[in-house]
Amino acid sequence: MTRPTVMNPAEPRSNQTIMLKVLLACSPGAVALFWHFGWGIFINVCLCAICALCCEAAALRLRNRPVSLHLRDGSALLTAVLLGLALPPLLPWWIVLTGCVFAIIFGKQLYGGLGNNPFNPGMVGYAALIVCFPEHMSRWIFPSDLLYEGTAHPGLWDALMTVLTGYEGVDGITGATPLDIVRQNSGLMINQLYDSNSVFNRGHWAGVGWEWVNLGFLTGGIFLLYARIFTWHAPIAMLGSLTAMSLFFWDSGSSASLGSPIFHLFSGATMMGAFFIVTDPVSSATSRRGRIIYGVLIGTLVFAIRSWGDYPDALAFAVLLANCVAPTIDRFSMRQPFGRADTSEPNTSKEEC
Repeated sequence: MTRPTVMNPAEPRSNQTIMLKVLLACSPGAVALFWHFGWGIFINVCLCAICALCCEAAALRLRNRPVSLHLRDGSALLTAVLLGLALPPLLPWWIVLTGCVFAIIFGKQLYGGLGNNPFNPGMVGYAALIVCFPEHMSRWIFPSDLLYEGTAHPGLWDALMTVLTGYEGVDGITGATPLDIVRQNSGLMINQLYDSNSVFNRGHWAGVGWEWVNLGFLTGGIFLLYARIFTWHAPIAMLGSLTAMSLFFWDSGSSASLGSPIFHLFSGATMMGAFFIVTDPVSSATSRRGRIIYGVLIGTLVFAIRSWGDYPDALAFAVLLANCVAPTIDRFSMRQPFGRADTSEPNTSKEEC
């Protein structure tokens, strides 16, 4: 079965408009990340954008494709921005560029470019970095609210020097994320853990800083739903299954608890994943029923890997595993009218979604 191509590179203006709207929708989450985690986020995005555009142009030139036409569709820039926002601040520059090369070259261009990639390019780059550089990828700096009095995140120049030279001098402001803290908990009741850890007792629901980042991406996702850039099926299915799994295993906060539903919804990259990653029209399921199954699968995998796996924020691996079965989901979820042996839903463009 041939899967419908949602975006056609031959229509740059249409694709460009969509990408610009998605980039605009990223801005509330990006502002929240910058506010709580400093200039490292901005530097990540800039490095990823430059690297992604260069890699895209080089690959297109090698494939004898029109470079300016494909660069203008905005897909490489969007991949770069999402990857840059997902990476820990103050990562060494060569790690950031390595992830971006994996995303554009191995996640997109080797499959034939936009519309042909079976995996989400940004998640390919992110997963490659987690596997290759697990220590660096676990070093998130503290939110600004948790810094000791008299300390602050590095300014733009200091942050740039840190990125260019490594992590020297910033160890005092790095620490575990809320997902790390809950996963590594041993012996404390959840309310005791929250009371004893400033990440939680200075926040409201899921860790200071992170809850506002997730609210920012939720705001952007609602805008995209209102603009009809995608349908509700995949993001709501993902969030619903994540809520159901966390509610099923929630035991009112014992020392063995895996975290409450509100904690899982507003920690890590949950909202960014639900509205900006899971909704990727190329690598996800295409039928409406298929999108629901796809979203449920990702939400279930995110909870399982977060709770029992080695990677606290499991979004990249959950998405890539679901990408593998997306064509199969489509094959068995598309309706067949009575009396016809083989049919599929009509192709849907992203504007119609």
